[in-house]
Amino acid sequence: MTTVLRYEQDELGVVTLTLDHPETRNALTGTGIVEAMLEACHRIEHDPSVRAVIITASGPVFSSGGKIDEMQRQIGSGFGSDVLRQEYRQGIQRLPLAIHQIEVPTIAAVNGPAIGAGCDLACMCDLRIASEQATFAESFVKVGIVAGDGGAWFLPRVIGMARAAEMSFTGEPIDAKTALDWGMVSRVVPAADLLTTAQTLARKMAVNSPPAVRMTKRLLREGQTASLANLLELSAAYQAIAHKTPEHANIVNDFMEAKAARQAARK
Repeated sequence: MTTVLRYEQDELGVVTLTLDHPETRNALTGTGIVEAMLEACHRIEHDPSVRAVIITASGPVFSSGGKIDEMQRQIGSGFGSDVLRQEYRQGIQRLPLAIHQIEVPTIAAVNGPAIGAGCDLACMCDLRIASEQATFAESFVKVGIVAGDGGAWFLPRVIGMARAAEMSFTGEPIDAKTALDWGMVSRVVPAADLLTTAQTLARKMAVNSPPAVRMTKRLLREGQTASLANLLELSAAYQAIAHKTPEHANIVNDFMEAKAARQAARK
């Protein structure tokens, strides 16, 4: 794995991906981070031992988004609109698709400012935990561009259309407390506790039945767009699968054995 992204996995199958390009404040474009993230997502999807993923960053900034010198390159005369469109399609736009397709829970542990594409990267995850130093800015309009990485799809689903519009049209940042109030993050913790909190939460997920967790994530995702009738059909199909997993059988058997032991002790 390239040094711009650290890949670590613990004994419970929790993978921590750490953006590590301090000289650009963990910019996603022009650093190799997108390519490293795509490689990591592929590795995760093909490793059944992985049960949860944490995405965080080294240094004081989660991600500065796009590099300005990359934007300068893109406005050059050698780059027509169609070339740029294909560059986005074959570049950063592969990242939201890859993260969205990860079957296990994903947690963004946001250690500092998440700016532009960095904000969208956090929103690509299933949930977010923020350090008290974290800020979030959907700031593309501040540099005269739009969210080319799917932010207009993710952000309204996280905080609702009205607040997503406010962030997107003004480009102004919100602090961690506001992010908590708006439902962008589920917790705000001191900086020193951020990774420990994320790891503790991930491990609480990792100890549950892997098939059940993966199917639960899929149902939550499908529930955002499916009709109730279609989601109920999918839920019935998944439930039929879940009932036949060894994980479910072991849990039920353990419960029944414990119940029998309690009843025997009362006699």
